Amino acid sequence: MRASLSRIMLAVMALVLVGSVLVFTKTVSAKPKKKPTATAVATVAAASSTTWAPRQLTATLSGSGASFPNPLYQVWISVYTKNIVPNVQMSYQSVGSGQGKKDFIAYLTDFGGTDSAISAGDVKSQAPDAIHLPMVMGGVLPIVNLPSVKTPLRFTPEMLVGIYKGAIKKWNDPRIAAANPGVSFPKTEITVVYRSDSSGTTSIWTDYLSKVSGAWKSDIGAGSTVKWPVGIGAPGNAGVSSAVQKTEGAIGYVEVAYALGAGFTLPYVQNAAGNFVQPLLPNVSAAAASAVPSSDIQGLATSITNGSDAQAYPIAAFTYILVRQSTYTDVNKAQALSDFLYWGLTEGQGAANRLGYAPLPENFRKASMAALMSVRVNGQPVLTAPIK
Repeated sequence: MRASLSRIMLAVMALVLVGSVLVFTKTVSAKPKKKPTATAVATVAAASSTTWAPRQLTATLSGSGASFPNPLYQVWISVYTKNIVPNVQMSYQSVGSGQGKKDFIAYLTDFGGTDSAISAGDVKSQAPDAIHLPMVMGGVLPIVNLPSVKTPLRFTPEMLVGIYKGAIKKWNDPRIAAANPGVSFPKTEITVVYRSDSSGTTSIWTDYLSKVSGAWKSDIGAGSTVKWPVGIGAPGNAGVSSAVQKTEGAIGYVEVAYALGAGFTLPYVQNAAGNFVQPLLPNVSAAAASAVPSSDIQGLATSITNGSDAQAYPIAAFTYILVRQSTYTDVNKAQALSDFLYWGLTEGQGAANRLGYAPLPENFRKASMAALMSVRVNGQPVLTAPIK
């Protein structure tokens, strides 16, 4: 069922995104009469400061990592390689942020996907030229299997901490009822579901729980993997979604696209201002309202959970693509990857919200583009394009 659901989700998303980029595709996807060389396209790319189109290169690129943005990346890749630059072949394996970072550090992939930054220590010792490019924003939300409850649930920080610490064991607990007046809860036991793999989604979830609970921070902490007090594990966002669907009384945490694709109701979570908000796109965007990108291009990764804005959805985050600033050796591949990511930061942003992701705030989008243009092969930039 999980594989079937994923295929349906991606098919629907692909149709949506194809429609969103159709006009752009018509203007840039036609092949040139004479195929340019890598040297020629490098020269042409810098010719205009106001217009840009992906170069019609031939390359094979591979990436792996976070499942959080996987639905979006798969659709981006499908549209780009079929309609924009058909001679580029690209794959992205949804293996979790932890494995994606390992693959990238070990040079097994051309790019990585992660919702959590490579640690400062690992950057210094193993990946000194790694750049975290913010690509889009997303929300992580609790999903539940309670057939008798038809209305969207309201969660306080104390409820989520209590449930995931095992202190709240049944759905008819008074603390749950107090936040949901008028809702009749069953006596069903709560089954906690968490990510069994090293996960950026877990990093976001536990980062939030650590910010709202000193006890959680001291007892369990935040990270891509933690020692869970209770519950059962499942791999990937899709695995957690499937486990919750199969288990009455279960609760799990997934990215918005997975919740929507599986038909879960979007809940309300109480934010730092005391307001109950759903993980709708304006609320996810509001989570970054006060965030300012670092002037250091290697310092763009930042936490935005539990934001102070009155409308902010509190369990929100950026998701990143990992690229190398100076250690790519294949000019053609580096150019092809840079073009794809620039396309994602421009044309791809307009369609991201239709897939359940919030486009980047302008300050982070431009910072990400500037960081992308710092990528060099043999000291020479592989992309020169307008930051717009």
